[in-house]
Amino acid sequence: MTLKTYTQEFSYNLRLAYPIIIGMLGHTVVGIVDNIMVGQLGPKELAAASLGNSFIFIAMSVGIGFSTAITPIVAEADGEKSIEKGRGAFHNGLFLCTLLGVILFLLIFFAKPLIAFMGQPAEVVELAKPYLDIVAFSLIPLIMFQAYKQFADGKSETKYSMWATIIGNIVNVIINYFLIFGIWIFPAMGIVGAAIGTITARIVMLAFMHYVMVKKPKFHPYFEKFSWEEIQKSTIKKIINLGTPSALQMFFEVALFTGAIWLCGMIGTTSQAANQIALSLASLTFMFAMGLSVTAMIRVGNQKGLQDYRKLRIVAVSIFLLATVLEIFFALIFIVFHKVLPIPFLNLEQTMHLQDNLEVVAIASQLLIVAALFQISDGLQVVVLGALRGLQDVKIPMYITFVAYWVIGFPISIYLGLYTELKAIGVWIGLLAGLTAAALFLFYRFNTLTKKLIHNNN
Repeated sequence: MTLKTYTQEFSYNLRLAYPIIIGMLGHTVVGIVDNIMVGQLGPKELAAASLGNSFIFIAMSVGIGFSTAITPIVAEADGEKSIEKGRGAFHNGLFLCTLLGVILFLLIFFAKPLIAFMGQPAEVVELAKPYLDIVAFSLIPLIMFQAYKQFADGKSETKYSMWATIIGNIVNVIINYFLIFGIWIFPAMGIVGAAIGTITARIVMLAFMHYVMVKKPKFHPYFEKFSWEEIQKSTIKKIINLGTPSALQMFFEVALFTGAIWLCGMIGTTSQAANQIALSLASLTFMFAMGLSVTAMIRVGNQKGLQDYRKLRIVAVSIFLLATVLEIFFALIFIVFHKVLPIPFLNLEQTMHLQDNLEVVAIASQLLIVAALFQISDGLQVVVLGALRGLQDVKIPMYITFVAYWVIGFPISIYLGLYTELKAIGVWIGLLAGLTAAALFLFYRFNTLTKKLIHNNN
């Protein structure tokens, strides 16, 4: 194989990936817009939004991770030209995602008192509670939306979710503007206004996705026979068997970053606010790799349905290379502009909080240097995970991610963050170690598995 064998796949990969990337960016931009707008109120409010979102991110990772099981099943069915199999995955997947959304909302609602026992500043905890209630409820429409999205992605129709998230972002920004600051006839609701913007945006996204898909003739066969009779034990079992390890994979990673939020909160409010800024920016660039991860899942799933394992490997490696190139580019941006990028998140003209805000910017700029270093590892591990999900290989990767993040990464974060002078920077060095370990172990798993499949198919 020559380099051209892989690079000639780049254009198709990007055509399939760019709507997914824009859609993924939409999810992240909702959070960044909230952080920028809430950050104008002060470091305490930004830290409170960060603390509330730490719970939401954990639950959201479980829901989104679980929903990814729908895509490889649908992609494989698409490769086999089986409408019945694809319809079963959609109907049963939507049922399970709706149920999971309700369960996750209830878990967060009743677990909310736990934030008072997590060593966070008292004033931050009190600000976070009402924000958390509202955003937790938004998980129900969000995870239902994910079922529609993952099904459409499996059919290689990636633009619908892109437009849904763009519209959702516009709704979120407008509502934030009026409700956070109390513009025109609306009351100034602070971070609660941001929460209302988030839940409204997610309901709009779900409604839009349902509307456009019902109207498309291509999807008409998949919307037939919506009834309890379509809920089949065998399909439910297959989705759960694929979805549960995928949910745990995503949970292990998001929980690692959530642990970083809590550790930085224990260090101090300015460290927690700085962590949120750096995390928001790193999440933004990570969405490009996430988009390519879904692309890997779709294309590998298609080739699995065709049983063309040589082509499967070429496609996957081409996506790994593309993700690496993109993440190197973003790493350079973080290094060059590390002192400038945190500034928009805070109001440096606000004299009351000037000293705290300057400290937040200083810490965040240092964190971005570390974030630049783990861009490549983070991007590679997530696209390899996508390829493994396309192969419907999820259990071994689940164990790999647990070891990488929680046996290697998080203990380093705890030690360097709480017991050395590195503080927040030490926390992020632990993240770097965990992500690098995950990238190496997962690539070894993919390489071994695909070579075995090619050998057995000869």
